[in-house]
This record gives sequence, C-alpha cells and structure tokens, in this order.
Amino acid sequence: MTHQTQTPQLEMTRLERGARALADIDGSAGEAVVAALADIAPDFATLLLEFPFGDIYTRPGLGLREREVATIAALCAMGTAQPQLKVHIEAGLNVGLSREEITEILMQMAVYAGFPAALNGLFAAREVFDARDAEPA
Repeated sequence: MTHQTQTPQLEMTRLERGARALADIDGSAGEAVVAALADIAPDFATLLLEFPFGDIYTRPGLGLREREVATIAALCAMGTAQPQLKVHIEAGLNVGLSREEITEILMQMAVYAGFPAALNGLFAAREVFDARDAEPA
C-alpha cells in the first residue's frame, strides 16, 4: 500500500520553509525585497529566506503575531530601518495585528527608544495604513 503525505515542516529545506513563511507573513512586500536582491546579492536573498524565515519565524514557541510585535518594536527602536519597519508593519497587519495594536507598540517605544524613534515609527505606520486604504477593495 502506498501512503502519500504532505511534506512535514522538518522535511522541507530551510529555503523552502523560508520562502513559504515569507509569503505567508510579508506577501508581495517580502517577495519584492528578495527580487530586488537578485541582481546585486542573490546569495544574500537566499540567506534572508533561510535564516530569519526558514529557521527563526518557523520555530515553535511564539505565534506570528507575537513575532511581529517583537520585530516591529525592534525595528522602530533601531531607528535606522524605515523600509524594513514598513514591511513588518504590513506583515503585522497580515498576521492579525490591528492598526490600534501597531500604534500602541510604536508609542511604547517612546519609553525605551525615545520620542524620535516612536515618531518615525508612527509616521511609517501612517504611510502603510494610508497605502492600504488607497488599495482597491
């Protein structure tokens, strides 16, 4: 008797797990980042898929919502990663965070990262929210 099953997460390669996770989390924004690296650093695109998305995001222990809360907070606190912050604000929305929750996360950063970082994060969120509002239904 032949028994076929879907490939379990562990049997998938890091690259396959990462590509699937990136698509689920970041959608077209993540795909655009990978595509933008194709002509300058394709190996870096592979590393991006394998490590953060294939190894870290797919670990048990935290759900995607919690991982995006941490990522949004960290990128906001860094203050130097606006494009990545916007991608992860979008990802937060994709995995079920509300606009209000994202706004609160960014406001919380005023306490730990300072008002400039929180302001920049809030302005980035406004851009993402406005872009979503402008999309056809």
